[in-house]
Amino acid sequence: MVALPAWVRTIGASTDVALALGVGMLIVVLVVPLPVPMLDAGLALSVTLSVLVLMTALFLQRPLDFTSFPTILLLTTLLRLALNVATTRTILTHGHEGPSAAGHVVSAFGGFLMGGDVVVGLIVFAILLVVNFMVVTKGSGRIAEVAARFSLDAMPGKQMAIDADLSSGLIDEKVARIRRAELEAESGFYGAMDGAAKFVRGDAIAGLIVTFINLLGGIAIGAGRHGLPFLDAISTFASLTVGDGLVSQIPALLTSVAAGVVVTKGNTEGTADKAMVQQLGLAKPLWIASGAAAMMGLLPGMPLIPFLLLAAGFGAGAWSRNKSDDAAEAVAAAPPAVAPEPPIADTLRIDLLRIELGYGLLSLAAGDGPRLTDQIRNLRKTVAQEMGFVLPSVRLQDNLHLRPHEYVVRVKEIEAGRGELRIPMQLAIDPSGNRPDMPGEACEEPTFGLPALWIEEHRREEALARGCTVVDGAGVLATHLTEVVRENMPELLSHAEAQKLLDDLPAENAKLLADLIPAQITTGGVQRVLQALLAERVSIRDLPTILEGVQEALATGARGVPGIVMVVRTRLARQLSDAARGPEGYVPLISLSAEWEQAFAEALIGPGDERQLAMAPSRLHEFMQRVRDAFDKATAMGDQPVLVCSPAVRAHVRAIVERFRPSTAVLAQTEIHPRARIRTVGAV
Repeated sequence: MVALPAWVRTIGASTDVALALGVGMLIVVLVVPLPVPMLDAGLALSVTLSVLVLMTALFLQRPLDFTSFPTILLLTTLLRLALNVATTRTILTHGHEGPSAAGHVVSAFGGFLMGGDVVVGLIVFAILLVVNFMVVTKGSGRIAEVAARFSLDAMPGKQMAIDADLSSGLIDEKVARIRRAELEAESGFYGAMDGAAKFVRGDAIAGLIVTFINLLGGIAIGAGRHGLPFLDAISTFASLTVGDGLVSQIPALLTSVAAGVVVTKGNTEGTADKAMVQQLGLAKPLWIASGAAAMMGLLPGMPLIPFLLLAAGFGAGAWSRNKSDDAAEAVAAAPPAVAPEPPIADTLRIDLLRIELGYGLLSLAAGDGPRLTDQIRNLRKTVAQEMGFVLPSVRLQDNLHLRPHEYVVRVKEIEAGRGELRIPMQLAIDPSGNRPDMPGEACEEPTFGLPALWIEEHRREEALARGCTVVDGAGVLATHLTEVVRENMPELLSHAEAQKLLDDLPAENAKLLADLIPAQITTGGVQRVLQALLAERVSIRDLPTILEGVQEALATGARGVPGIVMVVRTRLARQLSDAARGPEGYVPLISLSAEWEQAFAEALIGPGDERQLAMAPSRLHEFMQRVRDAFDKATAMGDQPVLVCSPAVRAHVRAIVERFRPSTAVLAQTEIHPRARIRTVGAV
């Protein structure tokens, strides 16, 4: 075996270099004459490539498996045009030498079709041109154009469906990326096929023009320059012209058929033969076709044998299909022998977060206008960044029992919020607390119950000019969902989510985790500590510091969740102080007086971490009123203060305050970082 030179092996291994050289050679062929042997080789390559392209199109499972087809169409068209130019040059310069002057391939094709009769050969060749140009090429181009338009029109809806599946948790981010990539590939493929169809059509037109040039120019050159008799010139150059035309038009026809097969396949799965056999091979149509063939064979003057053979063939196919259909029906009708019932556990699964929409709000889920799925995705990212854990997927579901414009937010399938939207109107809210004075539908903002107004979209700029906050329907629902999530974060942090947070800790915290769990505390214990922090809207993103605080609390003898949380919050003093810092850079404080400190301390009963608050209701009412007055006074001065007390009573004070001011932070003195700037703005 002869070893190939190194440079040949390098080019063969580098497909990009080989492709570049091939395209360059095609450009060269357009201007440089080719020897007859190379011309024969090029024509043979053109015919073989067209057969390969057609067979590939027929055996495709789906159109997107052949995304390189538009590029192949361009290159094969360029190859045929280059060979057309080369054969035209050869025919016009050497055609007078005889039918073999343009090579054996052209001579063989011309002689086969002509059959010794110039007129018949030209007529048949003209018919082939009409079939390729008017039927196959034109039809393929039109189908590609329509497929591209409908593919582009359907793209937004398909993209919204992917986003909705991702937001509802039916698919994960990886699957969504794959689907988006397939959608982009589909759109790009059909768009490219629309453009590539123009190459095929242009190739057919060019072939028609080249044929007339070869015929008329060859006759004129043969008779006028080389002195051939007129009839001999017609015979010679007609044979060469028809042969050249066939060598270019047959590959063009095969390529046009391949393009038609690809664009007409649509979304049908499987190869073309299986699809056609499955859809054409139905029993009733086959019986009718068999009967029609038999009746036509019995008509006077009709050949009996061909029609009887066809009738027998279609009848056999119908009988075979009937048998297979009967067997399938029998299997379907038979009771399943070992059909397992779905696990009962599947019926017990519940949605941690679900939004139910009335039918008038389904456009929010479908993605028309403001996209609720985008709002939900942003909410999940925000909660992950601010609070330190990923929310479970939010399921969107229609509910025909709701009013058309009503929605319900459910946490663990229990209603946690309800409201109404007026799509496509927008909600205008006056920050002063009064309802905006402008035309619209009066209402209450569903999240906080503020007086608001539903206004038409064209009044948005007017409302903004009046100083109002304007929110679209999707934003209103997203705000309500955000508040529901913040109020129910402890319930949303399940044992599985807590375990996932621990598993995702960086490798440098592995030793801390191994020392702590399960030797000193269980995963469930860590979960309850995290839930206690989330209940007061404390971020758990700094999980290593929280675990260090848990370890320290356990080392000092704390065993209950309140005692552990007390130590953990002290560890998080920097974070808590930063969260309470006002816009001017200091932490505004309202301190608990010594009188109330003593009152709370004396009202605690029980041992250790199990102490409970037992204070007279009248005393509690007095405390709540004083807290309300102190905070109202501070708020009027523009501050958003926190209540500060001793560590021993902090949890019990917080339990009272959260009943009437749930968003108010209650800090112990040890939870204020030593370097935090503080300012006392009041006292209780």
